[in-house]
Amino acid sequence: MIIAVLHEARFIDKSPREIYATLLDEGRYVCSPTTMYRWLRDLKETRERRNIRSHPNYKKPELLATGPNQVWSWDITKLKGPEKWCYFYLYVVIDIYSRKVVGWLIASRECAELAKILINDTCEKEKIQKDELIIHSDRGPSMTSKAVALLLADLSVAKSLNRPHVSNDNPYSESQFKTMKYRPSFPEKFGSIEDARAFCRFFFDWYNKKHHHSGIAFLTPLVVHSGQAEVYLKNRQRTLEHAFRAHPERFVRGLPHPLSLTKAVWINKPSEPLEDLTPQQSEEVGVR
Repeated sequence: MIIAVLHEARFIDKSPREIYATLLDEGRYVCSPTTMYRWLRDLKETRERRNIRSHPNYKKPELLATGPNQVWSWDITKLKGPEKWCYFYLYVVIDIYSRKVVGWLIASRECAELAKILINDTCEKEKIQKDELIIHSDRGPSMTSKAVALLLADLSVAKSLNRPHVSNDNPYSESQFKTMKYRPSFPEKFGSIEDARAFCRFFFDWYNKKHHHSGIAFLTPLVVHSGQAEVYLKNRQRTLEHAFRAHPERFVRGLPHPLSLTKAVWINKPSEPLEDLTPQQSEEVGVR
């Protein structure tokens, strides 16, 4: 009798406690929920009985950049306005290899059309050619919008998205926002959208041209993005050699060398070598 009740069509996706409650509402007592579980366990039917939608298995993004304008990351952050619940929205596009902020804008709202304009203008400014760029972002409404998707398709720019609820998939944008918001000059709130734009104009000029970034051998993003990194590193080496020749006793470990620029930058570097890397890329990332 218990099995027959548990196998009724109306109970096929119900838990024992739901069945128990339904039967009590009908004025029937068959057995306790514990007994129902015992019978189901004996029948090997104790898996989830309810129909539950399974979430798709999102693939971890694995993106490689060995030079500027290969992979961009973009995101939107909120800046506090003059009053409570008043915010300005800062859109920022950053090149993950050079760390240069290649495009930004501030608006009073988050809007897919504004994101579309920013991405289109930035691609034009950087002279992006078809099929040479990947743009990575989280899964915000502007990032997943149809307007942005159609633009990227028209530009032949590949789109990459975070896995849901995985902030580590977008580390370069998050790091850049942290650099900005932890600056001593960053205000607690902005008096107007014009104030916010003035601050960001000054900040991004400093960030690109004067900020010696630890992730790019303490060069500035503009130097790396413009392809001048080797010139600067060679100048640093000559300076160190001159200092070494003048006072070798000060260098107990011998001739010093400046930090070298990383040849490859990843979002989620794979644990196994990628088979489709070119020979040059394989050499740069140490794949044999």
